[in-house]
Amino acid sequence: MTLATIASTLIALLLATALGAIGYFVYVTQRIARRAEAAVPPVGEFIDVDGNRIHYVDEGAGRPILFVHGLGGTLHHFRQPLFGRLDGFRLIAIDRPGAGYSTRVPGATGRLPEQAALVAKFIDRLGLEKPLVVGHSLGGMITLTVALNHPEKISGIVLLAALTRHRDGVPPEMAPIYIRSKLKRWIMAQTVAIPAALKFAPQTLAYVFGPQATPERYMTEGGGWLGLRPGHFYAMVTDLVAVAEDMPDLQRRFGEIDMPAGMAFGTADRVLSYAENGDAFRARVRDLDFEMLDGIGHHPQYGATDKVVALIRRVAARAFAA
Repeated sequence: MTLATIASTLIALLLATALGAIGYFVYVTQRIARRAEAAVPPVGEFIDVDGNRIHYVDEGAGRPILFVHGLGGTLHHFRQPLFGRLDGFRLIAIDRPGAGYSTRVPGATGRLPEQAALVAKFIDRLGLEKPLVVGHSLGGMITLTVALNHPEKISGIVLLAALTRHRDGVPPEMAPIYIRSKLKRWIMAQTVAIPAALKFAPQTLAYVFGPQATPERYMTEGGGWLGLRPGHFYAMVTDLVAVAEDMPDLQRRFGEIDMPAGMAFGTADRVLSYAENGDAFRARVRDLDFEMLDGIGHHPQYGATDKVVALIRRVAARAFAA
């Protein structure tokens, strides 16, 4: 056997091994995704908005409150802790494009003005009369963008642990999923990202919900399983990469917001700095109803439900009276 033949054989073996490993991770990823969809099936309705198939829930009767979830979240982040506590209102929560059971049109960027425009068009498609919009985390920044770019569509805003400040660089906790290449993002989503996310889910949830405990039945009733699907991962990373494109310009415009507004922020938030995104934001919006939540983490709708419900009701009273 010649050296060339030996080299060719080794290369063939290495390629076969690599392809086998890729095939294995693709199989495992699809298996986890099927398990996730069986554990948390769709619970709402679907509507087309500019080619995006949006999954949403619509419950109750009264003046409308629209909920916009954060990075990696789903509509269950509101439906589970809040919907049973806000009687007297029509409550609508969406899976943002690419998240949960909503799909994102090919070519979408995930940038903040794009997502805010989709929220405005969703309001029109459902015929909602100037809803109060409640946004959590990244959804809070999208809510602020709606207030800046489409103020005529809404009556007020409530921000829960909202992203409000641009920072240079990538936080260490987000570095593993900050993937700028679309191709690499897609390959990761289809192979190793989901098995790795499942393996480290307890640590991730402890970080996101801490210092409070992860809510009981979060993986099912809170929609946690739905994050363990390749499309959801791809959309989440797309949003993470896109957010920095518009943050600097948008945050300079916060003083333009002229509508009833409230914010709840936990002082023990591990995901977004309370000092930078909460306390420093207080003076940026006129007459902001600010609720400081001592010792609460990144999900105040779970960790301080009573105070969040009271805040939403206070801002709703101002917004709908106006």
